[in-house]
Amino acid sequence: MSSREVVALSVGGVRFVTRASTLRQFPESRLARMLDDDDQEFKLMNGDFFVDRDGTLFSYIMDFLRTLQVSLPTDFSDFQRLRREAEFYELYPLADLLGQEHLLKPRLEILEVRFFLQEMQAFFRIFGSCSTTVGTLAERITVFTGQSWNSPFPSQKPLVPLPLERPSHHDMVFQCGTDYSTGDQLVARYVSIKPDNRKLINGINVLGLLVDTLLKDGFRLISTRTVSTEEKAECYTFERMKRPAGLTITGSQNPGSSGIAQAKRSHMQKGK
Repeated sequence: MSSREVVALSVGGVRFVTRASTLRQFPESRLARMLDDDDQEFKLMNGDFFVDRDGTLFSYIMDFLRTLQVSLPTDFSDFQRLRREAEFYELYPLADLLGQEHLLKPRLEILEVRFFLQEMQAFFRIFGSCSTTVGTLAERITVFTGQSWNSPFPSQKPLVPLPLERPSHHDMVFQCGTDYSTGDQLVARYVSIKPDNRKLINGINVLGLLVDTLLKDGFRLISTRTVSTEEKAECYTFERMKRPAGLTITGSQNPGSSGIAQAKRSHMQKGK
């Protein structure tokens, strides 16, 4: 690889090394013109192009040039400053996207678990502000029905999975425990939550596994309250900062064209 194919930049004292083709992603930008010595703002010093701008924010500029995607940390707040840097480098599609902060800011997600204990049965209702999260969780929870393993004459029949009750896209209802259904026959409902393979019948155990599952998925418990003392109903509230999907620049890359018109949602998986 020739030295012309590798370019070093010193931005505010922070050094970056990249390919010339990366800097030419947007041919009309100042970074592309820099390679042709067509911009006096960039001084060549000891083989490095020097520019007196913010080096920390330039790392996001470089990430955008390398991936054509805008993906920022959940705690990022310098949208205006980064947009100003994008405008300085004349990367207008990026500047347009940064002007639409609502597309890039993380969103607060709320999940509420209601736990109701009655004799030998436990009832669960889960409500979430994000229907996708509730749907994904519903795919991991399975309720099985069959004769109780604690009955005097254990059944040899396999347990039958039951569909979860879904009052809406934002909530689901299920129960576990034992109950006398017909006559003196003791019928049990067992709950399994993937990737745990156990089938639990005790409501407290199911609640513990459910809470542990949510914590591992990035939620944090923010409050617990007793909804009804007489009915032994409790409510657990969780929250999670959900990273927005990345935005990808596609199509025409001319300066001044609308970055929003060029942007589409990326379907790449984000860390929870």
